[in-house]
Amino acid sequence: MTAFRLTAFGTTLCTTLALGLAHPAQAAPATWTIDPEHTVVAFTIMHAGYAKVLGRFSDIEGSFVYDPETQELGEVTARIGAASVNTDHEKRDEHVRSPDFLDAGGHPMITFTATDSTPTSETTGTVTGDLTIRGVTQPVTLDVTLNKRAVYPCCHGKETLGISATAEILRSDFGSTYALPEFVGDAVGIILEFEAIRAD
Repeated sequence: MTAFRLTAFGTTLCTTLALGLAHPAQAAPATWTIDPEHTVVAFTIMHAGYAKVLGRFSDIEGSFVYDPETQELGEVTARIGAASVNTDHEKRDEHVRSPDFLDAGGHPMITFTATDSTPTSETTGTVTGDLTIRGVTQPVTLDVTLNKRAVYPCCHGKETLGISATAEILRSDFGSTYALPEFVGDAVGIILEFEAIRAD
């Protein structure tokens, strides 16, 4: 298993975790799976300098291995279906899926793989990894917060992590230069809100 030490938290697409809170006594290396029903992967981008457009993706999956005792994180994978983008405007969504932006036909998956992390407090830190969009891979750093780690009080009743993360990328770094810079902004804000369930 490829792993790296995490003093206070970890990651995915995603992905990241933390200690420093009260948690269940049983702790061992385990696989955690992102719960798509409680996950938001969203982005913002400036439209002609007037206001930011908010979009999100609905096709999301990811998992990682995390050991609460040794604080090691590894095997981090996150995949997002590029064609699942939704900005609440059908014609615009079709354009965003085109080669001008995501090129969902040629590169249907957006992927993230974590490579390193740095804690800034007991429940916050940064996670660095490789983000691939349009077949182009670039490093990205996520600012991460662990919101909660506990056994879910109902439904599945399993240990669950609640995580928030943000980042900013330049779409031009991934080969999307359509309508730069006047009409469509270059900076893309990334917003992640997700829960991950302990699978074993």
